[in-house]
Amino acid sequence: MSVLLDAIRRHAAARPDAVAIDGPLPMTWVELATLIPPLAEDLRRRFPHDRPVAVRIDHGTGPCLLDLALVEAELPVVPLPRFFTEAQVEHALLASGAQALIDGPVKLADEAVRLDFAATYADRLDAAIPAGTARITFTSGSTGEPKGICLSLDHLAAVAGAVVATLGAQHAGRHLPLLPPGILLENVAGYYAGLIAGGTYVPLEQAAVGMGDPFRPVMRRMLDAIIGQRITSLILVPELLAGLVAAMQAVNLRLPQLTLVAVGGARVPPALLDAATALGLPVRQGYGLTECASVVTLDDGTAPGSVGRSIGVNAIRIADDGEVMLEGPVTLGIAGAPRAAGPLATGDIGRLDEDGRLWIEGRKSARIITSHGRNISPEWVEGALLATGAAAQVMVRGEGRAALDALIVPARPDADIAAAVAAANAGLPAYARIGAWRVVPPFLPAAGLLTGNGRLRRAAIDAAYPYEESSVNQPFFQRLIADTREAQARFAMTPQLQAGLTGRISRADYIAYLTQAYHHVRHTVPLMQAARERLAHKPMLVEALDDYIEEETGHEHWILDDIAAAGGDRYAAEWSDMAPATAAMVDHAYRTIRHHNPAAFFGMVFVLEGTSIALASNGASAVQRTLGLPDGAFRYLTSHGALDQDHMKFFEKLMNRIDDPADQQAIVDMANAMFALFGGVFASIELEGDREAA
Repeated sequence: MSVLLDAIRRHAAARPDAVAIDGPLPMTWVELATLIPPLAEDLRRRFPHDRPVAVRIDHGTGPCLLDLALVEAELPVVPLPRFFTEAQVEHALLASGAQALIDGPVKLADEAVRLDFAATYADRLDAAIPAGTARITFTSGSTGEPKGICLSLDHLAAVAGAVVATLGAQHAGRHLPLLPPGILLENVAGYYAGLIAGGTYVPLEQAAVGMGDPFRPVMRRMLDAIIGQRITSLILVPELLAGLVAAMQAVNLRLPQLTLVAVGGARVPPALLDAATALGLPVRQGYGLTECASVVTLDDGTAPGSVGRSIGVNAIRIADDGEVMLEGPVTLGIAGAPRAAGPLATGDIGRLDEDGRLWIEGRKSARIITSHGRNISPEWVEGALLATGAAAQVMVRGEGRAALDALIVPARPDADIAAAVAAANAGLPAYARIGAWRVVPPFLPAAGLLTGNGRLRRAAIDAAYPYEESSVNQPFFQRLIADTREAQARFAMTPQLQAGLTGRISRADYIAYLTQAYHHVRHTVPLMQAARERLAHKPMLVEALDDYIEEETGHEHWILDDIAAAGGDRYAAEWSDMAPATAAMVDHAYRTIRHHNPAAFFGMVFVLEGTSIALASNGASAVQRTLGLPDGAFRYLTSHGALDQDHMKFFEKLMNRIDDPADQQAIVDMANAMFALFGGVFASIELEGDREAA
C-alpha cells in the first residue's frame, strides 16, 4: 500500500463523508479509499507489463482516480502536457518505452470498478528506466527533445509531506489546479500534498477555469471559478500571478477566502510581488526543480524576494562560483541513464542569507560577460523591463558585446516600448543598461522558444533572432523585412490573430473574419488598377501588376463560397457593411495610391500575402480541426497559402529590382502602416469566447 492510499484511508476513518475530490463527480474519502484498490487491479490486467503508461488528459475526477490507481498498480506514469508538440510526444513515448498512451477523457465506469478511457497500445522497445521509478516527467528543457526525469514514489511523497509540514494543515481547504495537467509542481504540491493534509481538491477542466489555452488565459473565467468554488489555495507561475493581479485591479476585486497563493517555476519580479501584496493576496514564493520532485524551498513572508528556506528534504549550499548545490534525494536519473551519485548542480546562481533563506539571482548558463568584462545576470535586467508593465516577455543578451541587446514582446500592440526601456535603464547602472532592442512576436512553446512552465529557451531564441542591422546596402527585400520587423511583431500580438492561428475560434468568429476578408479582398483588383494607372512610366511594376490582376480577379467570390460552406449566409455577408477598421485600411490604401507614391501598394502586398501564408499554413488546419468544417470552407485560405508562397518568391525578386529610394521608402512606410491597420481589422472582431467572459 502506498503512502498516498494510507493517507486516504486515515482520512476515510476519521471523516468518511467529507469530500476529498470535488467537481462534477464529487468523491468522499471513504469512496476514494474503496475505489482505488479495484481500479488498480483492473489497470494491472489492462497493462500487464511493468513498462510505463503515458497519459495526456485534462483535469477531472476521473484523471485523479487514474493517477492514484496507476500508483497503486506500481505502473510508472508518463504525464504529457497537452501543449507538447506531436514530435515531443513521440519522443517521450519512445524514450520512456511506454506501453500505451491514454489520450482523452477518463471517466468512472457505471460499475465503479474500472475506468473508461481510450488507450493506444504500441510495441516499443523497452527503455532503461531506473529501478523504483514511479513517474517520468518530461521537461521542455533547452532543446526540442524533452528529457525524461525519473522520480520514485518515496521521493514524491516526501516532498508532498514536507510541503504540508512547512505550510501547516490549516491551508488544506479547497485547492483549484490551474497549471496544465502533467505539470509536476501541481501534481506534487497541489494534489498529493492535499491528499496527505486532508484538503479538498477541485480538479475542474482547464476550459472551465479559463485555461483552455494555458498561454492565453481568460482571467475573468478564472476569477469566477475561484469565487464560485470557494477556493482557498492556488499554485501559479509568475505569468498567471500577473494576470490574476491585473484582473483583480481592473475590477477592484479582493479574494479574502484565499489563504495561500504559492508561486514558482520562474523568478517573480519584485514589482509583481508588491502589487499582489497590495491586493491582499497571500503569496508564498518557492523554488524547486523537476530533479528534486518539484519544491525545494518556500518563503514564510518575512523577506519578500527570497524563495525561502529548505522545506527539509534537501540541504542547500552555495559553490565558490555562486551556483546553488543541493544535497539529499534527487532524481533517479533520466530515461535511458541512471544518475551518478553526488550533489545536484542546479545551474542557478544564488546566495544564502544569515537566516538560511535562499535568494536566486540568475542562471549560471545565462550569465553575460560583456566586452568590458562585466558579469551581468540577464534576469536582473529583464525584471526591470517587465516591471514597467509594457513588456510581456523579455530576453536580454550581449555576450562579448559592448552593450546589452533586448528582444521584447510587448504586453499589448500599442505598448510604448521605447519609454519602457528608458524607464528600466534609468534604474540600472551604466554597464547593465540596454543599448539596443527589438520588438518580436511572442515566445511560445510550440515554436520551441519557451518551456512549459514559462522559462525562456535562450539558445533557441538567440538562434531565431540573430543580430542584424538594417542597411541600405542590403537587398531591398531584406531591408523591407528589417524595417518592418517591429510593426509585424506588434501585429502578431493581436489576440484575435493569435486565436485564429491556433484554432481557438468559433464558427461565428471564422465567418466574421471571412466577412471582413471579403470586404477588403473585393478592393484588391481596383487598388491594383489604380496603382497601375499611376505607374505607367515604370514598365517593370506595370508588368508585375498585370500578373497580379490576372491572378487575383474573382478571389472575393471564393470567400463567399467559404462562408456558405461554413454554414453562414453568403448574401448577408456580401451586402453587410464594412467594419470601420476594414474601411480605414482600404481607404488608406486608396488615398496613398491616388495622392502619394503609388509604388507604396507593394507594401500592402507584402503584409497581406505574408499574413495569408501564416493563416494558411497554421490557422486553416487548426480551425478546421477545432470546428470540424469541410474542406470547402477553407478554399480561400488554403489556396491562397499555396499561391502566396509562390507570389512571395516572385515578390522578393521584384523588390530586389527596385532601386528608386523614394519607391523603396514608400513601400516600407505602407507596410508599416498596413500591419497596424490590418491588426485593427482583426482586433475589431469580437471573439465569441470573449463575449461570454465579459
